[in-house]
Amino acid sequence: MHHTINIGVLAHVDAGKTSLTERLLFDAGVIDRLGSVDSGDTQTDTGAIERERGITVRSAVASFSAGDTQVNLIDTPGHSDFIAEVERALGVLDGAVLVLSAVEGVQAQTRVLMKSLRRLRLPVLLFVNKIDRAGARHAELLTDIRRLLAPHIVSLTDVRDLGTRAARTRPRSLDDADVRTEAAEALAETDDALLARLVDGPLPSPAEVRAALAAATAEARAHPVYCGSALSGEGVAALVEGVVRLVPPGPDHGGTKPRGTVFAVERTAGSATKTAYLRLFSGELTVRQHLTLHRPGTGHSGQITALEVVGRAGERVLTAGNIARIKGLPEVRVGDRLGDFDADEQRHFAAPSLHTLVHTREPGPAAATRLHTALLALADQDPLIHARAMPGGATSVLLYGEVQKQIIAATLAQEYGIEADFEPSRPVLVERPVGVGEACYEMAERGHTGPWATVGLRVEPAATGSGVGFGYETELGALPRAFHTAIEQTVHATLRQGPRGRAVTDCRVTLIRSGFAAPISTAADFRGVTPGVLGEALERAGWRVYEPYHAFELEVPFDVLAPVTAQLAAVGADIVESAGAGAGWLLTGEIPVRTVHEFEHALPGLSRGEGVWLSHPSGDRPLPGGAAR
Repeated sequence: MHHTINIGVLAHVDAGKTSLTERLLFDAGVIDRLGSVDSGDTQTDTGAIERERGITVRSAVASFSAGDTQVNLIDTPGHSDFIAEVERALGVLDGAVLVLSAVEGVQAQTRVLMKSLRRLRLPVLLFVNKIDRAGARHAELLTDIRRLLAPHIVSLTDVRDLGTRAARTRPRSLDDADVRTEAAEALAETDDALLARLVDGPLPSPAEVRAALAAATAEARAHPVYCGSALSGEGVAALVEGVVRLVPPGPDHGGTKPRGTVFAVERTAGSATKTAYLRLFSGELTVRQHLTLHRPGTGHSGQITALEVVGRAGERVLTAGNIARIKGLPEVRVGDRLGDFDADEQRHFAAPSLHTLVHTREPGPAAATRLHTALLALADQDPLIHARAMPGGATSVLLYGEVQKQIIAATLAQEYGIEADFEPSRPVLVERPVGVGEACYEMAERGHTGPWATVGLRVEPAATGSGVGFGYETELGALPRAFHTAIEQTVHATLRQGPRGRAVTDCRVTLIRSGFAAPISTAADFRGVTPGVLGEALERAGWRVYEPYHAFELEVPFDVLAPVTAQLAAVGADIVESAGAGAGWLLTGEIPVRTVHEFEHALPGLSRGEGVWLSHPSGDRPLPGGAAR
């Protein structure tokens, strides 16, 4: 029976994930020659900037067949500035291949990616690439993987002539008693039944260990490790066999109602036509079908004008488990959802913690409009950058890091012909209400001259991380639906910008009074009144300002602990835990985003270049001096 597996290929920058994707497609006969990252002619890095810089910045999809299994490869970015792009792709995967370099080993971004994969409990196969490079390691790298990445691994490859161009691999067979015992012992650490067999006997058979390995991989309790070289193709066939045998296809959620997620959007510069990549979890979709897609606070509809199922040329019906390129949805954005999803199925991504203002070098309002339009188009591909027009012609965008800023600048120049300047990045500050506040705008009974709308709102704090909630105490039906929609959408839009230029979050807004005058009132009246009422209610509730923090892990040699910890204290970091780890100390804690770059710049000098730094968004804390008001 033909089935589909959707696999993500993930790695730290330069570990070789794009080269591995090229090799998989070449060996399967999908492409007739191998592309090169250095030459800029790879199959999945199709953008000019990706080819020029040799990095992946957008998720791409390619497909090949292995027996009766279709494997869809989602090639994701490797740079930490694009972690949101990676995490959005993870939500549509059945499993992942995490690529490591046999030379560089477990790197900072490798650990970040593994944490995301572990959180989603996705099956993960590890592929140790570049075994033919000088300095390649095997046994000691497996030790590092167990210590730093995944404690429960099963090595399925032997390597000879390691670190030379003659490096070769040999699959480790579970029919071999020693290999089977080693695998069973590793798996028994998470499998009580298997542990009992090892202790009490009889020893499990090859078939039983294979079944235990498949179950542990599917449940993300253990991870098989393969070795090879993407450039030479050595060991790649064994990896493909492992993917097909150990990663189960995604479950069909049942039912006939379509449910799916848009995880990538493409748009040709200068064209309004968008192509959306949608993974379907249940039901089916066909050309000319009408869809309604949802995102927080709103939704939009369209009709499918073109549908191409990835890997199945000529097929125009998308079924559960597959991915299609879809056109006909003019308002589609990455992250849009089709159908109903349970709360625990929603993907919440850490928001960017930096923001900058972008100015076009060309003077005049027309040039500023072109810049804003281009940045809005880029926001379709990455909604978290949240492009917003500012007074004076600038556009504000959110960022994860400086490389992302460079990519946006290059994209504006190459795809839109816009030369832009970026102001220095600053941390994103947010506000939360500290009390309850109410305000109301009411139409006068006689001689009314203002907007024809009555709106009363209450603002109150909500749980941290809950975002913005909206509810009603007014009787449903008291207002026409269009007026209700206008109020709710305006509330969300106003809070995203904030009365003081900072987004307001973690609060609940309740409509406590409403009224209209038929047939005079319009939705525009309610959109005009709502921001002022909401701002007044927020003012009465009071607020506190918060700044973003990163959680960090830092490995340093034993003899540099004192100067490193002194510098961490100087930049406002809190060290939560310190412990000996291998040849040095492992420090964990939290640091303000505003000082991350300063510390990263100082670390090489403090640690003789041996410090290993890993950080990721972890929430926020009250800004010093940003007391409640």
